[in-house]
Amino acid sequence: MSIWWSLHLRREAASVPLARRLLVGAMETAGVDPETAYDLAVALSEACANAVEHGGDSSTGYRVTARIDGDTCRIEVTDSGPGFTGPAPLRERRRTARRLETRPPAPAHDEHGRGLFLIESLTDNVHVRNRPGRQGAVVTFDKILKWREDAALLRAS
Repeated sequence: MSIWWSLHLRREAASVPLARRLLVGAMETAGVDPETAYDLAVALSEACANAVEHGGDSSTGYRVTARIDGDTCRIEVTDSGPGFTGPAPLRERRRTARRLETRPPAPAHDEHGRGLFLIESLTDNVHVRNRPGRQGAVVTFDKILKWREDAALLRAS
């Protein structure tokens, strides 16, 4: 089974639940386990909230692309803001059996800085980069899907 969709959204807080609901509906229709769908929905909400907050001036929007292909879901959120600043705008992390080398979480009292940490915690592969040759940031994450027990009937039809 393959499901693919892409949205261009305004940089408004109301766009975040819209993207989340569309993803959850696609996951439910495809037969994805609710816990897996929830993890992806939270990760998507965090990525969209970052795009809304940091994604450029108010006249620009951001793009969300999601693909369910086989047993994997890949989501990409692209904005047109200043991109990631600092020493390492390119970050990639894959979940492995060994200890993860990721940045420590933001302090619990800090209002900002937890979005990427949550995305990293809820998904299997995260790639964060600046848009090549253009202004903006791209956050891509993958998760291997688990299926509901009745999903075999949905996937076979």
